[in-house]
Amino acid sequence: MSDTCIFCKIAKGDIPARKVHEDEEFLAFHDISPAAPVHLLLIPRHHIVSMAEVTQKDAGWLGRMMILASRLAEENGCRPGPEGGFRLVANAGADGGQEVPHLHFHILGGARPWQGRMASIA
Repeated sequence: MSDTCIFCKIAKGDIPARKVHEDEEFLAFHDISPAAPVHLLLIPRHHIVSMAEVTQKDAGWLGRMMILASRLAEENGCRPGPEGGFRLVANAGADGGQEVPHLHFHILGGARPWQGRMASIA
């Protein structure tokens, strides 16, 4: 973990968050500035800056994180199936719009018209 990373501080419990999932590998919580009716952030507990740093050795935990994202979307109000769904966003680096240098997925969904707010997802 990083001593200066806000997401590491949330994972350690130093900063409060509205948590929806917590285990030894991952933490999920509500975004403080939601861009959709369902807007969660899913982070690995260990510090990795972005998807740009992921390597083959990360395939196991990253696969588990992807599976968890889908489950959390449905558990938190996204409709299942082709008529429902959710959006999974991972920004990587400054040019990719990443503002917090800790890998995180935005899980977005729920009834639209939130689609116009996607430019603000960081």
